[in-house]
Amino acid sequence: MEIDLVGESLKFMVLGMIVVFVFLAVLVQLMKLQAKLIEKYFPEKEPAPVTAKPAVSVVDDKSKMAAIIAAITELKKTKS
Repeated sequence: MEIDLVGESLKFMVLGMIVVFVFLAVLVQLMKLQAKLIEKYFPEKEPAPVTAKPAVSVVDDKSKMAAIIAAITELKKTKS
């Protein structure tokens, strides 16, 4: 009784590949079914329309710039 190891290993390899292929095919179908069920029972709400933000005035930019410059100046004074 001689054992054909190469033949047996090829059989197991093919069997394993078939099992993995079938598992992945079933998994894909289940995911598609799940997506349909979720879409049916939990529909996605429409997003609220985006309103335009008011333009930032130049005064705000100038006051921010002045605050930054003042903070940097104070920082340089304390380090000296």
